Amino acid sequence: FVSPDDAGRAGGTIAPMPGRVVGVLVAVGDVVAAGQPLLIMEAMKMEHQITSPHAGTVSEVFVQPGQQLDGGQPLLNVEPT
Repeated sequence: FVSPDDAGRAGGTIAPMPGRVVGVLVAVGDVVAAGQPLLIMEAMKMEHQITSPHAGTVSEVFVQPGQQLDGGQPLLNVEPT
């Protein structure tokens, strides 16, 4: 997985590869812990969990279930606490 800093969005998460969003597990305003699952995506016939890079509050969600993603596409942003 590419680190959020490499993606150019401190606190952001990005799609590690092309795939489809299976489920978004958080909403804007949710408080999350470091490593907490944020969303599930399907790529190459496997499900992949995207986890929080650090503890904080979800400030933006850019995707929705069923959406096709490109690798490197922003998924959501977690503001550190």
